[in-house]
Formats: sequence, C-alpha cells, structure tokens
Amino acid sequence: MKGILRIGSRTILLHIVAAVVVGLVISYAVISVPESPNLHSEKGILDLKQVHVSENPLNLKGEWAFYWQELLSPEDIQNRLAKDGNRDRWISIPSSWLGYRLDGQQLSGTGFATFRVVIELSEQDKNERLALRLPTIFHAYKLWVNGELLAEVGEVGQDKSSVTPLLATKLVFFQPEHERVELVMQVANFHHKRGGITKYIEIGGSDVLTVRRNLDIAAEVFITASLLVIGAYHLLLFILRRKDKAPLYFGLFTMLSGIRSLLVGELLLTQLWPSFPWGLQFKIEYLILCSIGYIMTMYFDSVFPNYVSRWFHLGTRIVTGAFCIVVVVTPALLYTKMLLMIGVIVVLHMVYLMVGLGLAALRRMEGALIFLLASVVALVTVINDFLYYNEWSRIGNTSPLGLLVFSIAQMILLSSRFTRAASNEERIARELQDSNDKLTEMNMNLERIVQERTHALSAAHDDLRTSYDQLLQSEQGRKKLLAYITHDLRLPLSSMLGYVEAVQDMVKPERNKQYLAYIRDNTIRINRMIEELSFLSHLETGQVSYRMKPVHTGRFLRRFYEQYELVVRDAGLHFKLDIGETEDQGPEMPVVEMDAQRLEQALFNLVSNAMKFTSSGGVVRISLAVDEVDHTRFAIISVQDSGMGIPPEQLEQIFDRNYRYDRPGMDKGVEGSGLGLAICREIVHAHGGTVRAESDGQTGTTFYVSLPCVREEGG
Repeated sequence: MKGILRIGSRTILLHIVAAVVVGLVISYAVISVPESPNLHSEKGILDLKQVHVSENPLNLKGEWAFYWQELLSPEDIQNRLAKDGNRDRWISIPSSWLGYRLDGQQLSGTGFATFRVVIELSEQDKNERLALRLPTIFHAYKLWVNGELLAEVGEVGQDKSSVTPLLATKLVFFQPEHERVELVMQVANFHHKRGGITKYIEIGGSDVLTVRRNLDIAAEVFITASLLVIGAYHLLLFILRRKDKAPLYFGLFTMLSGIRSLLVGELLLTQLWPSFPWGLQFKIEYLILCSIGYIMTMYFDSVFPNYVSRWFHLGTRIVTGAFCIVVVVTPALLYTKMLLMIGVIVVLHMVYLMVGLGLAALRRMEGALIFLLASVVALVTVINDFLYYNEWSRIGNTSPLGLLVFSIAQMILLSSRFTRAASNEERIARELQDSNDKLTEMNMNLERIVQERTHALSAAHDDLRTSYDQLLQSEQGRKKLLAYITHDLRLPLSSMLGYVEAVQDMVKPERNKQYLAYIRDNTIRINRMIEELSFLSHLETGQVSYRMKPVHTGRFLRRFYEQYELVVRDAGLHFKLDIGETEDQGPEMPVVEMDAQRLEQALFNLVSNAMKFTSSGGVVRISLAVDEVDHTRFAIISVQDSGMGIPPEQLEQIFDRNYRYDRPGMDKGVEGSGLGLAICREIVHAHGGTVRAESDGQTGTTFYVSLPCVREEGG
C-alpha cells in the first residue's frame, strides 16, 4: 500500500469517516428522543408512581415553584403554605430565569431565587437508596431533600459581595422514608449572564447513577488524556523539526482542546483541584474558545498553503485579538454575553476552511478529503455545544468527542506525511544500496584493470600537476614582469623619446652628441633593468631553482673575497675580509645549507651597493660572526661601507623594489635600477634567513645577512 491517504485508500477513509458522522447523527437523534412515558412536573408536583426510578434514572423537568428574590428554607416554605395557601409562581426547569416574565417585566440574568418541587415516588422506590446527579448550576446553590441540607456549592447570598461562585458537579444520596420527596434549592448568580437551573437534574438509584457518573468521568478522562498526549507529541515533533509548522498549530489545537475538556462536562479540573479560582477557570475556557478558530486557520494554511486569503488572515487575527483582550480585561458578567458571537466566529472559521477544503478536495490535494470529513464531525459537535450553552439543545459537552475524532483524523494525516517522507528515504536508501552492490560487483571485476590504470593515471597526474605548476609560475612571473616593465620602464623610455625627438627636430644641434650619449647610457640601463626585473619576478613567483648543500661559511666568504677583490680595488676602494678564526674551529665552524651561486649573487648586490655609494679611498668590509637564538645557531654575514649612510627613517624601505636614495655629491655615472636589494632579500629569504640594515645616516651603512646553521660540515 503506497500510503494511507493515496487515491487507492480514499474510498476506505470516506466510508470510515461517513460512518462516524452517521453514528453521531444517530446518537443525537436517540438522545433527543423523549423518554417514554414523557414525565414532567406540573405546578411543582412530579408523579413518578408508575416509574421505577431506582432502576431507570429520570431527568427532572417541568414546572417548579419559583420564589424570586427570596432565599427560603423548607421550613419557611411550609410556614408560608400553611399561612397563605398555594400562591406560588412556576418556572420551567431546566432553563435560566433570564427573560422570565414576572409582574409584566423580564428578569435579568443576575439575582437570587428559591426553587421547589415535590416528587411522588412509587411503592417500590420509597425504601430504595436513591441519588440526585447535580450538574453545574450558575453559580452558587444549596439543596435540601426532605428538609435535610444535602449539597452546598459556593456561598449563596442576596448581593454580589455575599455570593461566592463555584462550578462543580455532585452526586448526593438520600433514603426516602415515604413516597413523597421535597426538593428545595436556593440559587444565586451575580457573575454570569444567566442564572438558574439550566441543565437536567437526574434522579435514580444510587448504584445506577454512580456507575453512570463514573463511566462519564472515565470517558472524559480518556478524551482529555488523548487530546493532551496528541498535542504534546506534535509539539515535540515541531521542536525536533521546526521547518514544518503544521505539527505546531495542530499540537496547540489539541492541547488547548484537552485543557478545555477539563473545564466542561464533569469539570475534571475542579475535581482534581477544588480550590482552583472560578474566575480564572472561566477566562481560560473563553480564551480557548476565542483563539481556537485562529489556530485552526493557521494549521489549515500550513497544510494547504495559498488557500487562505490575506484579508481572512488579517481579519481573523484582529477579531481573535479583540475577543481575547475583552475576555482578559472584563469580568465574566460581561464577556459571557459574547458567547453567541464567539460561537458564530468559530463556526464561520470552520465554514470558511471547509470551503477551502472542498476546493482542495476537488483538485485532488492529498489529505483534503479526510480533513474535510473530519471537519464536518467537529463542526456538528461544536455547533451543538454552543446551542447547548445557549439553552437551545439538550445534548451537552459533545465537542470534546468531536474534537478527538477530528484530532485523530489529523494525526493520521500528519503521520502519513511523516511516514511518506520516511518511506521515500527508505526507498532512496534501498536504491542507493542496490546501486552500491552493482558498483561493488563491477569493481570486483574491474579491480585488476583499475589498479593497472591507476599507476598510469597517477604518473600522468603527477606530470600534469608539475606542468600546471610550472605553467602557473610562468604565468605569474609573466604578469609580474609585465607589471614591472610597465611601471619601471615608462619614465626612462619617455625621457629617451624626448631626446630622440630633440635630435630629430634639431632643437640644439650642438648638443646632439650629448643627447646620443644619454640615449646610449639609458639603453644600457634599460637592458640591465629588464634582466633584473625578469630575475626578480622569477624569484617572487618561485620559478628559480636552488641547489642546496651544506657549505662552510668561512670558506665561502674567502672564495667570494678572492673573486671580487680586484673589482673593488679598481673602483678606488679598500676591500677587507674579517672572518676571524672560523676557518679553524673544527666541528664548531658555521655550516649553512645554501646555493653558493645564488648567495654569492646576493652578497655581490650588497657589495656593489656599497661601492656605488662610497667615495674613493673608502672601505668595504665583509665580516662573519656566529649567534645563537632559541637553541638555533645563525651565521651572521655583514657588509659594511664607509659611505655617507642612510637616514634611519628610510632603512625599512631600502629593500623595496625601485627604492633609490640619491646622496648629494655622489656621481657614479649610470644610475642604479633600485632592484639589487630587493633581489638580495628574495634570495636570502629562500635560504630561510633574514637581511637588515643599520646606519646613523652619517658614517656609512652595515647590512646583516642571518642564515641558519646546520650541524654537519660541508663545502
């Protein structure tokens, strides 16, 4: 079976829900059928001589004596009858005294009165133990049976301050001593719109009524517990998965319905908690009635989106909020007068939603049909309860049962959605498992081929990765070189173009030879700059390869000194080497992992820089020292000149590309490119070292190259 709400199962669900609806209608008809014989009291006397009420309980109805604005005890009534005779007025029970015509005027719902009826029992019942099943009576009362006070609910008084309202159902027992039973009841109401005996009082055998009351309580406990459990379950579902709000609104709906069922019927709440405040009890019940329609609308909209219009959303929110505010801020005497309006609003909500459900069912929306049929059940029971509380129906408290049927149907609807989602996940998991099994079988057959191909693919991948890295480095180097050339060659080329145009236009023919010499020098400078820019871009993008091996630093500096000694001396400078005794230190002599050719290029850039900015007769000194930082030995190579130095504030900038510092009076011919120190820094960093400069700006500059040492000797 694909799912409980799919097309193949809709016929079954239709029959089930239709059976429930028909059953409710039949139950309503059966309960509404008058008892046979149709017994009712006339002028305060109920003749039950032909009925055995101890076995067949009977609802008391008919005319009772009515004493308005009087609280009379049985003795007071007997004295009045003995003195004035029977001049009583009569009122039909069950009904409220609201609207009762007395002396040409209609009574209001508030006030107090005494009721009296005499019951004539059969010979069989006069020795039986009987009971009276008392419903909720608005809103305080006392009951005497044959002059004995058997029940008192709340406190009866003649004004609002002396009356204590209370709602409770009771079962009182009595043993008649003769065939005549007198019931006298004082009732006071100053807190509700209607007062009096508005529901049936039932008389019968104590055992029969006790069993019937216990069954009613058990049924209400079952319905209430079911609603509360269903509500709590769906609220928990929403907490665990908040994306779908349908369980939230359905959980609120069933939870509130369960709470309301505690406040009606047998009043389970007051039986469990007798001291629960009456005013709060009524406010909770009316707040639930006011908000239940809005919650139903939100639930419907979450299950079937786009079927509730914006104006209805806005209207129901405003109306619900207004009613709830009135209930909260006004006393029960005022907001209970809105019961009919509240009922109309709730019914309109349900009718509007049922129209939307009808449209959804016609469009074959999944679950719409069961939603519609369950709503019919709930609507019938809710309408009956509102009619009952307005004294237009005698079947009371049917809405909890109808709401339970509705909740079970909705629970099936929501459960089917979760079940369908789980089934889809299981189906997908099975399909994935089947696919995985097939792939496993294919892998077993192709394992050998895959292994063979893997080695080939791995080798090809390594080659491709190497080629890609080389290409990427080359591209990065090309971009940097292009950027460098664009930036650094624009000025000299523009200058040369100006001199070429000056020669071409014969601006100053006598200076043409000087212009041509300038153009030649700049051409040489540009060629050298292009070579240095290219090399720097390769350094920065990692395209320069290094052949690293352990080299003894002292021997390396000795060879460097011997190679460039004549170059420095030909420039008119003294070249000195100070490496101390590092060549004779044995195992302690500093050994550095280096590419000797690249490091030699870096040191020559430093020496060349010193030669360029040191006056004739000056000194260029190379020194070697060893230092230890954090248990790591470093070889410190320093290049010191006796030039004019560099301002201290510019020492951080001299290793930047294109940095040049023009010193007054220093004329070295061709101007430097400003790339030597940048190239030096890149080479030293590639060796894991650092380079820095020190100068006071007056007595020369010293460059320090720090390189980490290794333990083994090389060179």
